[in-house]
Amino acid sequence: MSNIVEATQEKGAKNHNKYRRDKPWDNPDIDHWSVSPWDETSGDNLPGGRLLEESSFATLFPKYREKYLREVWPLITRSLDKVKIACELNLVEGSMTVRTTRKTSDPYVILKARDLIKLLARSIPAPQALKILNDEYNCEIIKIGGLVRNKERFVKRRQRLIGPDGATLKALELLTQCYILVQGNTVSVMGTHKGIKQTRMVVLECMNNIHPVYNIKRLMIMRELEKDPKLQNESWERFLPTFKKKNVQRRKPHQLVEES
Repeated sequence: MSNIVEATQEKGAKNHNKYRRDKPWDNPDIDHWSVSPWDETSGDNLPGGRLLEESSFATLFPKYREKYLREVWPLITRSLDKVKIACELNLVEGSMTVRTTRKTSDPYVILKARDLIKLLARSIPAPQALKILNDEYNCEIIKIGGLVRNKERFVKRRQRLIGPDGATLKALELLTQCYILVQGNTVSVMGTHKGIKQTRMVVLECMNNIHPVYNIKRLMIMRELEKDPKLQNESWERFLPTFKKKNVQRRKPHQLVEES
């Protein structure tokens, strides 16, 4: 009986490599993680030559950003014209809109333009925000407003993230290779996917009452460990510090009540 089961299992086993053929991209010389820019001259084009439908995104901006946006809008328009994206600044509604045109060839650039107007609304300077149009830059706006109920506690933890004279934020920027701006109830981050992920972890843990200095120390150790090729396939837990939460209960002093 066991022989019959084994024979049926052998019969039912599929050989996935039976029709396997070498593909042109199965080449160790090709870097599959590299992001090549959209280039029409090298053959990057859409079927039919253009997008089928118009896509548009709009975002509101606060009143205090109106004066600055009016000053830099010609620069924004020129930069978006280069990638064939139309933009509009509506001062009556207090909104910014980006949309594709008939000349738009890169299908992803509209999402980059959407991120651009989001960053401009969150008080990031225009020259810095325009870098998001490059493929190597990514961004995320982390909402921290609803993480702490108490307003005073929220302000203290947000200030803890910035540090004295912005020292903590500057150290985090150097370690993650990201641009970070703390503004109101949000933290805007620009950089690589890896750097954004590390920054998000530090920001959320800071709001959960874990001081950013501990995570900065951890990131510094990880940065040094990355340089050692022997430790690439090993666990780094033995090198990384573990911080235990210590709740020390303070004893209230006894109040002496005088007897009358």
